[in-house]
Amino acid sequence: MTPDDADATGRALAERALELPELARARTVAAYVSVGSEPGTRALLDALRARSVRVLLPALLPDNDLDWGEYTGPDSLARVQHGRKTALFEPAGARLGPDAVTGADVVLLPGLAVDARGMRLGRGGGSYDRVLARLERAGVRPRLVVLLYDTEVVAHVPAEAHDKPVHAVVTPSGVRRFPGA
Repeated sequence: MTPDDADATGRALAERALELPELARARTVAAYVSVGSEPGTRALLDALRARSVRVLLPALLPDNDLDWGEYTGPDSLARVQHGRKTALFEPAGARLGPDAVTGADVVLLPGLAVDARGMRLGRGGGSYDRVLARLERAGVRPRLVVLLYDTEVVAHVPAEAHDKPVHAVVTPSGVRRFPGA
């Protein structure tokens, strides 16, 4: 994808996501800054902030768990290299702790694919599996939304017993809901 194509795709993804009633009502959204070939999230992050939504972004911990910090605009990000892994853009400010995500009304999740059941295929590090388990232990049920390209919505992905379906997938062309979530 050219940089212009990537920007256009990110803007389309933001437009579709902002149509979600869950995001219209949300006071706090746990999100992430896209990296590499992931669909762009920067336009969505800025649009949420413009709506006065509190946006939490993850910071990768050494054990692959996630801490959280607040996104207050592009200047609040720091590029962090985690060993040989891809560099991530993380919140530069104060850390709020791994449990901060339990206060989110919506959790936006990265992924490689989602299937017809709403099962999300992650990158294999287990970071978001820990987040989802933390939400369950806390007894909270934020809306879970994965952000993907249209071609990443597939018929079937492998799932394990601990995997949970997401409520919806947002792609640049639209939204698909999963009633079994």
